[in-house]
Amino acid sequence: MRHVSVLVVGAGPVGLTAAAALRRRGVDVRIVDRLKARLPFAKAVGIQPRTLEIWDLMGCVRPVLDAAEPLRGQLAYVDGVEQARIRLALPPELPYGFAALPQYETERVLEEHLGGFGTRVERGAELVAFEQDEEGVTARLAWARAGGGATEEEVRCRYLVGCDGAHSTVRKGLGLAFEGGAFPESYLLGDVRVDWDLPAGYALRAMHRGADGAIDDVLVAVPLPGHGRYRVSATVPPELAPADPADGVAHGPEGGRAPALGDIQAVLDRLSPQPATASYLRWSSVFRISHRLVDRYGEGRVFVAGDAAHIHPPTGAQGMNTGIQDAWNLAWKLALAVEGGARAGLLASYDAERRPVGAEVVGRTVRHAAEGVQADRTDPETLLLREAQLLVTYRGSPVVGPADASAGGGPEPGDRAPDCGGLAGDLAAYPLRLYDLLRGRGHVLLLYGDGRSAAELHRLAYAAGLLSRGRVESCAVLAHGGAPIGGTGLPVYRDARGEFAQRYAVRVPTAFLVRPDGHLGARFTALGVGTLADRLAAVFRR
Repeated sequence: MRHVSVLVVGAGPVGLTAAAALRRRGVDVRIVDRLKARLPFAKAVGIQPRTLEIWDLMGCVRPVLDAAEPLRGQLAYVDGVEQARIRLALPPELPYGFAALPQYETERVLEEHLGGFGTRVERGAELVAFEQDEEGVTARLAWARAGGGATEEEVRCRYLVGCDGAHSTVRKGLGLAFEGGAFPESYLLGDVRVDWDLPAGYALRAMHRGADGAIDDVLVAVPLPGHGRYRVSATVPPELAPADPADGVAHGPEGGRAPALGDIQAVLDRLSPQPATASYLRWSSVFRISHRLVDRYGEGRVFVAGDAAHIHPPTGAQGMNTGIQDAWNLAWKLALAVEGGARAGLLASYDAERRPVGAEVVGRTVRHAAEGVQADRTDPETLLLREAQLLVTYRGSPVVGPADASAGGGPEPGDRAPDCGGLAGDLAAYPLRLYDLLRGRGHVLLLYGDGRSAAELHRLAYAAGLLSRGRVESCAVLAHGGAPIGGTGLPVYRDARGEFAQRYAVRVPTAFLVRPDGHLGARFTALGVGTLADRLAAVFRR
């Protein structure tokens, strides 16, 4: 029997993110997938800005930026008349915009990144059963043989992570409830070239109203990398409608007859706001949509993430991105548990933090699918930031510190740590971003102050390393125009353009504990060792 610290089941974007994040922190991992090769299908294609930030912190964003297509906006038509032209324009201080990339390309980038840690995906291995006890999990894998049949293997792991999709074996093995419903309609998907005259980088949503005024026909086209290439979806014709699934979960691509190029052309003929010709069909499928959420994200030493935990309409490209954040949140906690540094209850915070996010995403995407994004009464800027997944917060989490009453605005504990530019070091002759300081690290104590607070900052940095047993690194950001800090032994960066002070709303010496997932674990202006010890005790075993 082989032993491993963490077994990840499923090598889609969620499983690959979990495995890479764990390997980056030195955890021994196996990742298995029942498929013998990546599927060459453009299923999930939307990449949110927050996902790009996560991949930046992981150190693998560059190949994504090279391969992806920018998404600049969306055109909305009803009965051939333009209703709205939405520009996906985010505030200029945000480092990344919206992008589109076929799922198989996302998987390629993540798999290559994982390979850099010496770990490869073990394909053709299906999880068939598992049992857990107080010390770990025993999993049984079935390896498909070339001539038919299977060879079984037992694996002993300390933790098991199910990233195995809507029909998850891990979820079923845990007996988790997966309540929700299904949309009665089915949809066709096609990866196809479309010749028309739409602005580059814009998605299209074209609808038709029936005699009763209700929408009865829909076409959605999302641009992909490549000349004239789109991922097209539309209401499926009756002759292609799939049968009900055996396990009751109707979600994802279905078997049976795939839509032909003529089926997609018929949709374009009905709904395109201008003459359009489809050609070069790479892939097509019929797609079913459910909306479901597990009652808990794990039990004991076994966890679920991504579609194994939540499924919902593809509106706004939230699914894969939400799953990637699940994996990112869970991985650092698992890594700390594996090395013995996690306090009791840290792993339970995965459910406490991520299940409310899953519930919000399921509810919002169902509402948007039924009424349209434009029906959301949130102001446009907030709506866009939420779709970009930049407003996810863990305020109130049991492992996040309380709000600092004297902070006076800015991000609170649990919020995403905003990026900023204009940080200047003593050696680098070019300005740095805050994420340059956080990339590839674990917990980081960011200390803001000037020469008058140098002694306090030095004392906090020393205490952070001591109390966390070396698991917290520290660096100081020097207030713009303030007295210099010297003799602290800390890495020091000057807030040369005042961006850090602006984004974080700081005017007095302040400490920020940034978690490995890029969220604030604590913020406090009372720079005492006792306060720091209390904040660290929420995460680290003493």
